[in-house]
Amino acid sequence: MCGGKGTRLGGEREKPLVTVAGTPMIDRVCDALHASRVDDVYAAVSPHVPETRDHLRDAAPAATAVETSGDGYVADLTAALSRVGRPALTVAADLPLLAPDPVDRALEAADGALVVAVPVSLKRRLGASVDTTVDHEGPALAPTGLNVVAGTDDDVYVSDDPRLAVNVNRPTDLWVAEALG
Repeated sequence: MCGGKGTRLGGEREKPLVTVAGTPMIDRVCDALHASRVDDVYAAVSPHVPETRDHLRDAAPAATAVETSGDGYVADLTAALSRVGRPALTVAADLPLLAPDPVDRALEAADGALVVAVPVSLKRRLGASVDTTVDHEGPALAPTGLNVVAGTDDDVYVSDDPRLAVNVNRPTDLWVAEALG
């Protein structure tokens, strides 16, 4: 998912092209997916990210761009899923510390739909922003942006992996990602 406006982050660049440790976030996410057991990588792009679309076309390893309207995350996700089908692993392009092993662990844990979440306390300890939480028993959890979308009710998979705890939504998140990345 890389078609949002990225207004909270600000700056001149499209959010997926913002670099962490010298590499655009979208490339970091695609590299992690290609190194995981994921077979095909698609990137949901919208009219809000023309440079990202061009970058993906020219990038290696490439991700197949799926055009969406840019009317919001849910609308864009629905459009992308209508193209690629379900079940599907979805990842936000703002998860630049993603690595193949947490992707593979999420896929192994999935028995239908799955929301991967981290403890809010982990995000706070790292200095990462917390924009939303997941209803789940036990400690407060925040979604990571890594999910398995299927036709079933969502299960929640809790990870303590700090690489899943940093979504770059604000300048302070970028600083945290740079420090950890």
